[in-house]
Amino acid sequence: MSRYTVRHTVDGRPAGAAAVAVLGDSHSGGWAPHVWLGAPAPGGLALPPANPSMAWMYSPRGVFVDDRHVVVADSGNHRVLIWHGVAGCDEQPADVVLGQPDACTEGRAAGGRGPERGMNLPTGVGVIDGRLVVADAWHHRILIWNEVPQRSDVAPDVVLGQPDPGSVEPNAGGPCSASTFYWPFGFALLGGRFWVADTGNRRVLGWTNGIPRPGQPADIVLGQPDGSAREENRGGAAGPASFRWPHAIAGTSELLLVADAGDHRILGWSPSPDTDCPANIVLGQHDFTSADEWPYGPHTGDRFRFPYGVALDCGRLAIADTANNRILMWDGLPAEQIGGRPADHVLAQPDFGSNGENRWASVGRDTLCWPYGLSLHGDVLAVADSGNNRVILWRRS
Repeated sequence: MSRYTVRHTVDGRPAGAAAVAVLGDSHSGGWAPHVWLGAPAPGGLALPPANPSMAWMYSPRGVFVDDRHVVVADSGNHRVLIWHGVAGCDEQPADVVLGQPDACTEGRAAGGRGPERGMNLPTGVGVIDGRLVVADAWHHRILIWNEVPQRSDVAPDVVLGQPDPGSVEPNAGGPCSASTFYWPFGFALLGGRFWVADTGNRRVLGWTNGIPRPGQPADIVLGQPDGSAREENRGGAAGPASFRWPHAIAGTSELLLVADAGDHRILGWSPSPDTDCPANIVLGQHDFTSADEWPYGPHTGDRFRFPYGVALDCGRLAIADTANNRILMWDGLPAEQIGGRPADHVLAQPDFGSNGENRWASVGRDTLCWPYGLSLHGDVLAVADSGNNRVILWRRS
C-alpha cells in the first residue's frame, strides 16, 4: 500500500481535499461526509501502527449503523469494534472490541490465543433483533451474541457453520453441504428469512424461519444445483442463476438483492425466492449473461467494477462500486429490471466518468479508496473505506 505525502494545506486541510470537496457537490444529491472513524484524515494515506488502538483500523470491510450503534469489522486487525450510540466526532475511539483480548493486540484468532474468542478477517456485521451477528469469513462461520456486548473480549453465544467454537476448517472440514460455509462475507434478515452470502461456495443460503440453529441445513440454496455443488457460475458462463463472488445482501420482505462482485453486477429476485431459480433483476450489466468489467464499457452511472456492497433503506439504494472508488445512489429503486437506470448520485468522485483512488490526489473527507461494506439507515450512510483504513459516516442534508 503506497503512502501519499501532503505538502500543502488550505485552512488546515490538505489542498487536494479542499478542492475535491467542491467538485462533488453537484453530483452528491446532498450527501456529505459527517464523521470519520479510524485513520487520521484528511491527509496522507496512513498505514496502521503495529499495535492498534480503539481509534485505529486496518482495512475495514464491513460496517453497520442504526440509532444505537456503530459496528465495524476491522478486518485487517481481525476484530470487531463497537460504538454505543452513533459516533459524534472524528477519530472517536470505540467502546468495545471483540476478537482480541485488548485494544492493542492484533493477529488472527485473538493474537494466537485461539478461535473461541478470536476472528480471522471478519467482514459482514449487523445487529438483528438486538443480537450482534458477525461473518467471521476466514474461519468459515457466523458468530452471534444474544445481545450487543457492553464490554470487550466476550465470547459469542452461538456459532453457525462449525461443529464447535474451536473448529475453523472450510466447510467444517468436510464436503460442501447446506449447513457449511466457505468464506461467508455477508448476511441479512429480510422478511423473516435469514440469508448468507457463502462467497467461497459461490452461492447464497437462506433459512425461512430467521437465524437458524447450529447445524441446521439451509432451506434455500441459490446459485447452485444442490447443497454440495460449489463451482463458479455453476461451472459455466455467468447467467441469471449463478454467482462468481456473492458478497453482500440487501432488500425487503419482497425483494432480494445480491452483490455478485466477481460478475460486476447486482442480481435481484422479486418476489423473494423460496427455491433455486433465476433472478429477474440485474443491475450493472445489459443482460444476465454479461460480466463486463467497467471501465472497459461506457463511463456512466449504470456500470460497476467489483461491487462488494449493497444497501437499501426507505426506498433508497446504495451500491459500493469498489474498484471504481465510489458510491452510487438511487433515490428510488430502478423500475427497469434489466440494466436499470443510471444512478441519481455519485459520492467520492467529481462525475460519473471518474474512478481514481482518492481522486488521484490526497486523502480527503469525501474521497474513497476501495470502499467495501455499506450500511444505510435513513439519512445516514456508513461506508467502510478500506483502502484509507477508516469508516466514514455520510449524512444527507
